[in-house]
Amino acid sequence: MSRRRALVAALPALVLAAGAQAQGGPYPDRPIKLVVPFSSGGSTDLAARVIAEYAGRELRQPVIVDNRAGAGGSLGMEIVARSAPDGYTLGMATMSTHGSNPAAYGSKLKYDALRDFVPITNVASVPTVFMINPGVPAKSMQELIALAKAKPGKYSFATPGTGSLGHANMEYFQNLAGIQLLHIPYKGAGAALTDVLSGQVDIISDNLPSALPQIRSGKLRPLALNGEKRSPQLPDVPTFGELGFKEISAGSWFGIVAPAGTSPAIVARLNQAIHKAMLQPEFLKKMDEAGATPTPTTPEQFGEQIRLAIGRYAHVAKIARIAVD
Repeated sequence: MSRRRALVAALPALVLAAGAQAQGGPYPDRPIKLVVPFSSGGSTDLAARVIAEYAGRELRQPVIVDNRAGAGGSLGMEIVARSAPDGYTLGMATMSTHGSNPAAYGSKLKYDALRDFVPITNVASVPTVFMINPGVPAKSMQELIALAKAKPGKYSFATPGTGSLGHANMEYFQNLAGIQLLHIPYKGAGAALTDVLSGQVDIISDNLPSALPQIRSGKLRPLALNGEKRSPQLPDVPTFGELGFKEISAGSWFGIVAPAGTSPAIVARLNQAIHKAMLQPEFLKKMDEAGATPTPTTPEQFGEQIRLAIGRYAHVAKIARIAVD
């Protein structure tokens, strides 16, 4: 009887242990997917691959980058929002997916940038650069504005998609400068950049990490920088504020989110691992070379940054009349 009683008393613990074993070992026990909502070759993709490499080492599991481009980044984020909240599908959130897209798409957006995700951490802040193909006969922003005013609609600009950060910033700039440019949307920054490099499109606003190689090679001419101060990588390029457009002062950021419902324990594990990865000398070197500034945050701090971005671009969308039909 004593043995039977002992077995009955132990049954709950045995059931829990069996359940835990069935669910696998400590998180993570298999590869993690990091969804990048833009095509390969753009700045979001470049940052994601650096994060995946070094965070994967800390987590001791591969972090696999999965590019899902479309609709200015909203298609990829929709995939993340609908994924199981088990820590094995993460998303690369940007000021497009969690700032300008909610403002531009409104109720048409198939995810809620706040309710459908759990913030994990911001990773890096980067300035964005306004650039033109060298074939455009302008050496400064003032000269470009004069050209655009003389021939409205002649000069075109490429973006990663309608409603993206690049689109919102360009529309806002046109509104402030009193000019009219032709919008050519793409499914990602990589394809947009390719056509500006070839001269098929005249203008692009892109994040500094992916823009630097093209600027240094002379294939693109930078005219202005979105940021609070000049970049050490481009000390001769003025900020929009210096040019009289103080309203266009915010750069961009990249961060990691998980589907809503992801457990606090998994969020804490990911936050810790990513922050450790960001301390590695190789990681810091790659970020510095790309012109990015590491910005580790708590989940709560990153959530507040997302809320601020949504508010900012709701204001921009209203002024510049940005809306996706």
